[in-house]
Amino acid sequence: MYICICNQVSDKDIKASIQEGATTMRELYKKHSLGNQCGKCCQCAKKLLNSELISIATTQVQVA
Repeated sequence: MYICICNQVSDKDIKASIQEGATTMRELYKKHSLGNQCGKCCQCAKKLLNSELISIATTQVQVA
């Protein structure tokens, strides 16, 4: 699913960036130019970022 239509950024692109170490919206903005056009993607991208970070943290706690 496209998160940012203006820059053709999908949820898979964002998830891959998070798996590669992105932990902030600023890092996602730099990598994918999120929000530099209409800005409608920012809220959805933030929700996806938070969800993925929680998922990663939960997985790490269960492993430890």
